[in-house]
Amino acid sequence: MDTAVTLWLLPALPLAGAIILLSVGRHGDKPGPVLGTLMALASFAVAMIAFVDMLGRDTAARTIHTDLFSWVPVAGLRIDFALQLDQLSICFALLITGVGSLIHIYSIGYMRHDPARRRFFAYLNLFLAAMLLLVLANNYLVLYLGWEGVGLASYLLIGFWYHKPSAATAAKKAFVVNRVGDMGLAIAMMVMFATFGSIDFDTVFGAADAAGEGTLTAIGLLLLLAACGKSAQVPLQSWLGDAMEGPTPVSALIHAATMVTAGVYLIARSNPIFDLAPNARLGVVLVGAVTLLFGAIVGCAKDDIKKALAASTMSQIGYMVLAAGLGPIGYAAAIMHLLTHGFFKAGLFLGAGSVMHAMNDETDMRRYGGLRRLLPITYITFGLGYLAIIGVPPFAGFFSKDRIIEAAFNQGGVNGLALGTVALLGAGLTAFYMTRVVLMTFFGERRWKPDTHPHESPAVMTGPMILLALGSIGAGAVLAYGSSLQNWLEPVVGAEHGTETLPAAVITVLALSVVGIGVAVAYAQYAQREIPETAPESVSAVTIAARRDLYGDAVNETVFMRPGQHATRALVFLDNRGIDGIVNGTAALIGGLSARIRRVQSGFVRSYALSMFTGAALVAAALLAVRLW
Repeated sequence: MDTAVTLWLLPALPLAGAIILLSVGRHGDKPGPVLGTLMALASFAVAMIAFVDMLGRDTAARTIHTDLFSWVPVAGLRIDFALQLDQLSICFALLITGVGSLIHIYSIGYMRHDPARRRFFAYLNLFLAAMLLLVLANNYLVLYLGWEGVGLASYLLIGFWYHKPSAATAAKKAFVVNRVGDMGLAIAMMVMFATFGSIDFDTVFGAADAAGEGTLTAIGLLLLLAACGKSAQVPLQSWLGDAMEGPTPVSALIHAATMVTAGVYLIARSNPIFDLAPNARLGVVLVGAVTLLFGAIVGCAKDDIKKALAASTMSQIGYMVLAAGLGPIGYAAAIMHLLTHGFFKAGLFLGAGSVMHAMNDETDMRRYGGLRRLLPITYITFGLGYLAIIGVPPFAGFFSKDRIIEAAFNQGGVNGLALGTVALLGAGLTAFYMTRVVLMTFFGERRWKPDTHPHESPAVMTGPMILLALGSIGAGAVLAYGSSLQNWLEPVVGAEHGTETLPAAVITVLALSVVGIGVAVAYAQYAQREIPETAPESVSAVTIAARRDLYGDAVNETVFMRPGQHATRALVFLDNRGIDGIVNGTAALIGGLSARIRRVQSGFVRSYALSMFTGAALVAAALLAVRLW
C-alpha cells in the first residue's frame, strides 16, 4: 500500500464515521457505537501500515507529502490542502488512533445505557479526525483547521450532558478560554505571511534564519499562547478541571491522546522558530515550570477523583512544555513523556471511570475506600498506571520523567539548578497526590453509602484498561532503549546536544528519593489516619487555595473579566453619549430649527402680501435714509 496515496484515510475514516452517525438518526442508535469504534480501529490500522512502511524507508525518504487540492489560490497567498507524515507526526498518529480506539471500545460498555450514545460516538470520531488533521498538516492553515476542529469536538463532548447546567457551563468555559489561545495562532500565521510570504512548514522553517530575532520571538510567543490554551497551561489552565463534567471516556481522550497534547505538538513542530528565538524559548520554559507545580499543588487537595487526575494532567503537560522549551536537548524527552503519559493517564482515567461505574457515579474519594478486593482488575490496572506516573522503575514514567529532570539539570548554572529543583519537587508532589488517590480509593475502611453495591466492570471496559496497563509497564523501556526515540525524531527536531552537569545515576537517585518521600508522607496522612467523610475546614491557607484551584478563576475574573466589563461599559457609554450623541444632537438641532422656521410659513396669502409690503417699505426707507445722509 502506497502511504502517499492512502495518507488521507487517516483523518477521513473517523470523519466519515462522524458524518454517518450524525446523519442516520435514531436508526443508528444500536449499531452506532460499533460503527464508530470500527472507524477508529480502521484508522489505527492505516497508521500502523504507514509506520511499517516508514520503517522500511531510508531516513531521508521517510517524510511523505500528499497534496489533496488547492485550497486558497489568492494572489500572493497560495495554500494547498496538503498532508505530511514524518517521524514526529507518525508518533502522534499512532497514539491518537491506538489509545483513541481503546477508549472507543471502553465507551461501548460505559455508555451502554445512555440514550444518546450514537451522538456520543459521532463526537468521539470527530475528535479523532480533527486531531489527526492537526498533526498531519503540512502548513499552519490546515493545522489551524484541525486545531479549531478539536476545540469544537471538545465543546460538544464536555457539554454532552447539556441538560446539566454545570456541563453546559464547563463546555462554554473551555470554548471561550481556548478562543483566547486560538487568537495567538491566528495572529502568528498573519505575521508569518507578512514575513515569509507563506505559512507552509517548509517555507517558514527554511527562511526562519533570515528573519529578525524580534519577529521570531513574536511568532514564538504567539504560538506559546496558542499552546497554553489547548494544553491548559498557565494562564489559560482554568478550563481543564471543569471539563470533567463530560463523560469519563471524554476525559481520557482529552487528557491522554488528543486535545492537551496539541500544544506540545505545536511547539515541537515549530522547533526551527523556537531554536532561533531564545526569549520565546525562555517563555516556554517558564510556563512549563510554573504549570507543573501549579497542577501538582492543586492535585494534592482535590477529593473528586477525576479532578485530581485533571490537575495531574496539567502538571504532566507542564513537564512536557518545560522539556520542549529546553531546545534540542529536550524535544525528544518531551515527546517521550507525552507518549508514555498517553498510556498511563488513559489507564488512570478509565480506571476512575470503572470506579465510578461501580459506585453509582460517585466521584468523591472520601466516599470510597476498601475497593481493591471488590474491583481487582481495576485496582491492578490503576495501580500499574500509578507506579508509572510517579516514576517507579521499570515503569514507563520512570524513563520519560527522568529524561526531563536530567535535561533540566543539564542546562547548567543557576538556571539548570532552579529548573532541575522544580522538576524534582514536581515529582515529589506527584508521588504524594497519586498515592493519596490510591489510598483513599482502594484502601482503608469502606466509606460508601448503604445503597451502593460495588462491582467489577464488564470485559469490554476492563480489556482496554489491561492493554493500557501493559503500555504503562513497557512503553518507557521500549522508547528509551538505545535512544531509539531520540534517533527516530532527530531528522525533525534536531540532534540532542548538551553537557552533563550531573551524572544520570545521581539524578535517578535524587528523583527516587523525592518520590519515596512523597509516598511516605501520603501514607502517613491517609493510611495511618481515619479519613473523614467531609474535608476538614481547619486546614492551611495553601490547602484552601489548592481546593480553589489556586484562585485561577478569581485571577481571571479580576485581571481579565471585570476590567473587560468596565471597558465594555465605557465604550458603550462613549458610543451612546459620544459618537451617537454627536450624530443624534446634530439631527435634533437641525430638526428643531426646521420646526421653528416652519411656523413662519402659515400658508395664508394675506400674510405673505403683508410680509412683502413690509419688506418693500423697509427697503424704501433704507434707501431714502441713505440718500438724505
